[in-house]
Amino acid sequence: MRMLCLFAACLAGCFPTLLNAGEYNDVLSIGDAAPAWTHLPGVDGKEHSLADLAERPVVVVVFTCASCPTAVDYEERINDLAKAHAGENSQVAVVAICVNRVKQDELPALKERAEKRGLTFDYLYDESQQIAKDFGAVFTPEFYVLNRERKVVYMGAMDDATDATKVTKRYVEEAVSAALAGREPETKEVIARGCRVRYARERRSSAGE
Repeated sequence: MRMLCLFAACLAGCFPTLLNAGEYNDVLSIGDAAPAWTHLPGVDGKEHSLADLAERPVVVVVFTCASCPTAVDYEERINDLAKAHAGENSQVAVVAICVNRVKQDELPALKERAEKRGLTFDYLYDESQQIAKDFGAVFTPEFYVLNRERKVVYMGAMDDATDATKVTKRYVEEAVSAALAGREPETKEVIARGCRVRYARERRSSAGE
């Protein structure tokens, strides 16, 4: 028994995220405090921070882009979610964040796309990619629902089918309703679907450096 305890303590010290992470997320688990973004530029020409949304009891964060077909398929659904729940005086904020460093996903292109498609949600860009790493985002799109205390109450896919005509479960909407009512959603985590986030490869140091 003592050996098992020592092994568990060693594992926790060496690989803390493995013990604290969610079922499908290597960084966050349900109930964790959400990472905060600060001064990220948006397609509206302004800088945005999570703290700006203090008056909104619920925040939906989605890591998405314009270069992934699946993310593009979900763009209208994200916009519908924002129109339904995230008006100027509503209790919900919908924030999309793109971190890909390809021309199609950089801020000028996103701004043009948002204007052309009439996107009503906040669309931000993080060239450093740090906020996506802090959330443990892997796919585009990947959704997170934050409650009043800015704890993660749901993460994963928006719904259960990429084909909008085949959707039977709307996980994000259900999580939003639960969070507004002060409850936990019935479904807290599912695996997201889409393209991989285009994280920049970290350059390895040469021997002797």
